[in-house]
Amino acid sequence: MQLLIQGCKRNDRDSQRLLYQHYYSYALSICIRYSRTVAEAKEVVNDGFMKVFSKIDQYNSDSPFKGWLRKIMINASIDQYRKELKHQHKESLTLVHADTQPLAVSNLSHEELIGLIQKLSPGYRAVFNLFVIDGFTHPEIGKMLKISVGTSKSNLLKARENLRSMLGEMNKISYGKTN
Repeated sequence: MQLLIQGCKRNDRDSQRLLYQHYYSYALSICIRYSRTVAEAKEVVNDGFMKVFSKIDQYNSDSPFKGWLRKIMINASIDQYRKELKHQHKESLTLVHADTQPLAVSNLSHEELIGLIQKLSPGYRAVFNLFVIDGFTHPEIGKMLKISVGTSKSNLLKARENLRSMLGEMNKISYGKTN
């Protein structure tokens, strides 16, 4: 791997192509959680790899490359979120309270769960991913997204409520309504 990284530092196109191919799936798995669609996630991955190749000299070979790449992909996703925010009007989401019926969360596939997360509004999706999946704290999220700690906490709560609601709707469809 170090040979590929050294090749990328020399702007060797073959090394860049091989590094891209090797880490593409990993990068996509990160970006898809922050994106509305797979196409948008692929765009973010490509933007992220452009940053990887332009900043490869900043990579410290004493730390794992995968961690450095992960950080760049998360930041590229946040950049996309900010770009999206500029062009999007704030929508108010109507929350539907889920029934007290138990949820079949354990039956969800990874793809279904990602699909539900992708349906969240950009702000809710970003905070949910950063906090729940990537393990950032609310002060760190606030700094990254340029929002207050309170807004971060509120967005997380609303994201969870929306996911609960969507899961409730999935259960009604899967199991039918009970009278």
